[in-house]
Amino acid sequence: MNIVVNGGSKGIGKETVAVLAKDPHNQILVTGRDEPALKKIADNCTNQNVSYTVIDLISLEKHSEYFKEQVYNRFSKVDILINNAGLLIVKDFIASGPDEGRQMMEANLFGPSTVIRILFPIMAKGSHIVNISSMGGYQGSAKYRGLAWYSASKAALAVLTECLAEEFSEFGISVNCLALGSVQTEMFESAFPGAKAMISPQEMAEFISEFAIKGNRYFNGKILPVALKNP
Repeated sequence: MNIVVNGGSKGIGKETVAVLAKDPHNQILVTGRDEPALKKIADNCTNQNVSYTVIDLISLEKHSEYFKEQVYNRFSKVDILINNAGLLIVKDFIASGPDEGRQMMEANLFGPSTVIRILFPIMAKGSHIVNISSMGGYQGSAKYRGLAWYSASKAALAVLTECLAEEFSEFGISVNCLALGSVQTEMFESAFPGAKAMISPQEMAEFISEFAIKGNRYFNGKILPVALKNP
């Protein structure tokens, strides 16, 4: 399978790449902002089936042609897209400036949307788009102070998933969303200092990888909560 993991330089994304790369039949393109980290991931891959490209989702629209060339030069088709990248700035809504809110919307909604739009022409019947959201963006879940913009941006990504599943159904492309609960990542630790998650990035990566490969057999247009505790 040809797989694009958007946001894979660290945490859950990095571990997801590691899981998927164990299968030598997979070819993986991983994106992120940290070029040294991405290079290390590719260099350490035993099966030599990981390549990378550096993108910043906040400004992706301005560099969309560059990103398109990077993908199209590697793949004639994409079977799986995992939109894992995200930005979290912990700050009360009233204290947040307009730029901070816009940055999170760009990174968590508009950036992934641009990636989907670019890859869509080379996604065939049976392809699967997996958007990684958060329990913070899951309707009816507990909400936490300082996460208003982050939660709103992730909620928007979840609803976009439902809409695109309807639009893409005639092409046989499935779109699903995983709303993740607490995972012991740097992002979780910055949002909830001192809290301990019950799931490691490696464990969540195993689930995401399996879902990306098999989940579209059973789900389409679904927002699935993946959480053991709150937060």
